[in-house]
Amino acid sequence: MRPVVIAHRGASGYLPEHTRPAKVLAHIMGADFLEQDIVATRDDELIVAHDIYIDTVTDVADKFPGRQREDGRFYARDFDLEEIRSLRAWERMRLDGTAVYPGRYPLRTGHYSLQTFREELQLANRLNAATGRRVGIYPEIKHPAWHLEEGIDMSPLVLEQIHEFNGATERDLVYVQCFDDAEVRRIRSELACPWPLVQLIGKNEWHEAATDYDAMRQRDGLTRVAEVADGIGPNLDHLYTISGGEPVSTGLVETAHELGLVVHPYTYRADDLPAGFDSLEALVDFCVSTLSIDGLFTDFPDQVVAMLEQYDNNHNA
Repeated sequence: MRPVVIAHRGASGYLPEHTRPAKVLAHIMGADFLEQDIVATRDDELIVAHDIYIDTVTDVADKFPGRQREDGRFYARDFDLEEIRSLRAWERMRLDGTAVYPGRYPLRTGHYSLQTFREELQLANRLNAATGRRVGIYPEIKHPAWHLEEGIDMSPLVLEQIHEFNGATERDLVYVQCFDDAEVRRIRSELACPWPLVQLIGKNEWHEAATDYDAMRQRDGLTRVAEVADGIGPNLDHLYTISGGEPVSTGLVETAHELGLVVHPYTYRADDLPAGFDSLEALVDFCVSTLSIDGLFTDFPDQVVAMLEQYDNNHNA
């Protein structure tokens, strides 16, 4: 079965991430899933944004000077939805104002905005109805422990809103993902999530959650993940090592498959290739042909869809 293509923050290689046009473009390009990263506003609205900080993807510092916290960052949680709607969403930049990906959409240009999770679900429903395609959703609950400290319990709200997606009754059209292993367990057991759960696997130095990702990648760790989750979302670096100048599997994918877990690695970028690969095509081919991954997050869904179609044609000839 062909791996599913998950549009990472939409078609973010072409348009500012998590904006409405980026999601529409990803749908047109043939993505199987649209990803939504979810954070909360001050008035407890769920919006789609990759970080709890919004200063590197919007003009919030210009519109609301002085509203940053002691660390100098502007947090989505400190703004009401009405204020969020007044912001212009931009191509991602660093705190020094330089582009994270210089070849992408020009910085500080365009008239884009952030949208609520509910609005994105409505968009997915309308696009599916208009095209006849059944594109799924792939929400991520961002920093649930931090949000709880801020006074909002994110996970029940996210699960409640997923029911508004027309494909919510179909298990193959919804995945719920989170980096926090304690929250993944809670989502499955306490909240009785009816949809497939994906345990994201990061790096300990990212401090995404109080989770030991190094231990999680070992067989015992993956066995515990398989008790509650249906899949893992590892970083590309976790899949392989370089030996003799060639990429070699770390065994993570194989072990996950033995335990019944699907594997959806992140992030496949044509303009930010990991060590050992000189093209996106080579990276995708290795992960599909050698590792047999089940899906992949990409900023360039059109390119990956085309590669997988060619892959199928070559193997069915």
